[in-house]
Amino acid sequence: MATEIERKFLVKSIEFKQEAFQKNYIKQGFLNSNKERVVRVRLKDDTGFLTIKGPSNANGTTRFEWEKEIDKKEAESLFDLCEKGSIEKYRYLVKIDNHTFEVDEFLGDNNGLLIAEVELESENESFTKPEWLGEEVTGVPKYYNSNLSKLPYNKW
Repeated sequence: MATEIERKFLVKSIEFKQEAFQKNYIKQGFLNSNKERVVRVRLKDDTGFLTIKGPSNANGTTRFEWEKEIDKKEAESLFDLCEKGSIEKYRYLVKIDNHTFEVDEFLGDNNGLLIAEVELESENESFTKPEWLGEEVTGVPKYYNSNLSKLPYNKW
């Protein structure tokens, strides 16, 4: 079993783009998006993934996560089974000291939303916060991708 520990932040400027060492296009849909489990299919450029996430702990930092790489064609066929709504975004990877921030620039109905996540080894692990990092939104459900697929940012 795998445990994901991460914190999530809004991003207040596009300065992160100059610091990014990688950029990928991501499309994802949700086969199941209830609060007890989320089952997601994702295409990251030309690679497919199937991911299962459990419920978050009380502060929203930690939860079970299982992910398996799948064939691109398998992923594309699973999109036909997904719930209504999907997510499209560019993901930028930015290394700050010993941590890599994943910064998502959302497209489509979530255009204008910028969110950064940093994965940690423990909930209390310290990390350097870059200048472009804004308000923390860890554990705020409306910022979960599964919820953004149902109630996009442009409808808030």
